[in-house]
Amino acid sequence: MKQILLCSLLLASQITNAQSQMDQPGYYRIQLGEYELTALSDGTVPIHLHDILTNVSHQEIDSLTTLSYQTPTEEASVNAYLLKLNGKNILIDAGAAELYGPTLGHLPESLRKTGITPEQIDAILVTHIHTDHTGGLMLNGKMVFPNATIYISQPEVDFWMNEKNKTPRLARWFKEAADKVGPYLKAGKVKTFEYGDEVFPGITALDAHGHTPGHTFYALESKGAKMLFIGDMVHAASVQLPDPAVTINFDVDEKTAAIQRIKTFKDAAAKGYWLAADHISFPGIGHVRAQGKGYNWIPINYSTLGNGQ
Repeated sequence: MKQILLCSLLLASQITNAQSQMDQPGYYRIQLGEYELTALSDGTVPIHLHDILTNVSHQEIDSLTTLSYQTPTEEASVNAYLLKLNGKNILIDAGAAELYGPTLGHLPESLRKTGITPEQIDAILVTHIHTDHTGGLMLNGKMVFPNATIYISQPEVDFWMNEKNKTPRLARWFKEAADKVGPYLKAGKVKTFEYGDEVFPGITALDAHGHTPGHTFYALESKGAKMLFIGDMVHAASVQLPDPAVTINFDVDEKTAAIQRIKTFKDAAAKGYWLAADHISFPGIGHVRAQGKGYNWIPINYSTLGNGQ
């Protein structure tokens, strides 16, 4: 599986190197209750859906991507989110840094454009330890966020920091986890939590295991507004929204990951709260609406007033 992913990313790198990159603003800001929320772009990378999606035929992938005016080679966003309240700067996830090619690794630049430096980040809430979410913690052997406390679920730390869990399929991720998260652990900068804990005022960590053993959603509720930060619940929106049972070959537990996605889409559609997704097209914020056996993605309305309505 990992070999397929690496081949996919190498091909993506060849494609993107042949194309000129277009400079984009890299951030989008709204107000959510008491919190100022800024979506941050780490960049984009082409992904090859025939190679990485599972529990789905190539024919269905082709059909569903065509309906979204996409192709089976999609340009996936890698997003992170900055929350500001009472002088605290809190990141959700940290991007990929150098690990997946030159079109990613732009999170520090996007952050600086908002007027915040990496040194000003107080806390980083990690959805899971896959390195498109934690790769940006370290660069060239140095901490990118030297003043931040890193929050990770206890089950996630227990899995990725225990070599007994390593298999050939997961070996590269274990090495990257050691390289990117390990220095913060050794420095005493990692704080673990249990599901259900309120990690900051109005921000609760929720059990979303499946994609990884300690995958976490963060539910933000403030002044009647709610947003759920869903990490890697969605990798290919054009396919997994209309067919939430479709999985990806780097789910640690594909069956449970699909159950989590189906359950979350159903709840979000019924209750109408916001979702913030790390791999839906930037800024990755929107609602879902039930349609047939699946769902439609309703992206946030562009707003200069900051409410996204």
